[in-house]
Amino acid sequence: MSFKGQIISTDRRRKLSLMLSLLLFLSFSGAAQKDTLKFWDIPPSFHPGRYWTAAGVSAAGYGVALISLNELWYKQYPRTSFHFFNDAEEWQQMDKAGHLFSAYFEADWTHGIVQWTGVKRKPSIWAGALVGIGLQATLEIFDGFSSKWGFSISDFTTNIAGSALWATQEFAWDEQRIRVKVSSTYRTYPEEIVPGDPSGSTTLKTRTDDLFGKNILQSFLKDYNAQTVWLSVNIHSFLPEESKFPKWLNVAFGYGAENMFGGFENKWKIDGTEYELSNNRYPRYRQLFISPDIDLSKIKIKSKPLKALVCMANIFKIPAPALEINGKGGVKWKWMYY
Repeated sequence: MSFKGQIISTDRRRKLSLMLSLLLFLSFSGAAQKDTLKFWDIPPSFHPGRYWTAAGVSAAGYGVALISLNELWYKQYPRTSFHFFNDAEEWQQMDKAGHLFSAYFEADWTHGIVQWTGVKRKPSIWAGALVGIGLQATLEIFDGFSSKWGFSISDFTTNIAGSALWATQEFAWDEQRIRVKVSSTYRTYPEEIVPGDPSGSTTLKTRTDDLFGKNILQSFLKDYNAQTVWLSVNIHSFLPEESKFPKWLNVAFGYGAENMFGGFENKWKIDGTEYELSNNRYPRYRQLFISPDIDLSKIKIKSKPLKALVCMANIFKIPAPALEINGKGGVKWKWMYY
């Protein structure tokens, strides 16, 4: 497979994953019931009306999503027998961190939706965990039958890890003490001529526009240089209940990477022309971060609809000062990082 194909594969799986997650959430949340129970209330026991309405709407939405994904992306490429593709070393494992994050928040959101139907605690946890894995597995299976890509064991493993991280905490503590979050800062790249272009018209910005898009939303979804995936730890939850340490204050540990302009290396080919960036000028390296964070679920909010929206936003790391330790042997202090 060409580097361009690998790049498209990673980006495609990421976008499809987010589309499936969002569609499933909207399907569940739209399943309102006309009874005495208010929409945002959690029923004290199993509510058949809510359950079957939510299940029916979500199943229909999921089916429509699969058909749409096949028509929009996979149908245009030849189908093959089921096969595998090893992308474990791609993007400095930033795409794997993204899979961990996606499966985690899909499990978390699904659990909340299943609770809304009155399903008991343990079954609702299992439902969240299995949906988190299942949504991601759908995309891997599609890839496995496409000649352009293949089933990725490393992707599937990190999908399971993200869902398992969420479920383990629910079973052990009945809460999320360690949350997986994401942050991303939109960036622009220089108009620097890329070596190897005979016309002298291909710049680094041309390359990144093609890879990462040209606006903030595309950058958030696609630019692994701009993204950081975090494990945000709630300190108070590990202390005695009488502790006066703020319940909402977390410490977050982030993972990122820099100078990635190709899946495996900064070298690519377009229409027979080969391009390569200097490793001295653009060395690929990993980053670790330590930064304060806020667990939005710990903030007291009276309005249930607002509380639900705030908890949904809890998948994002707040902007804050951060200490960076990077693979070049450097240590940096950033007064504000996102």
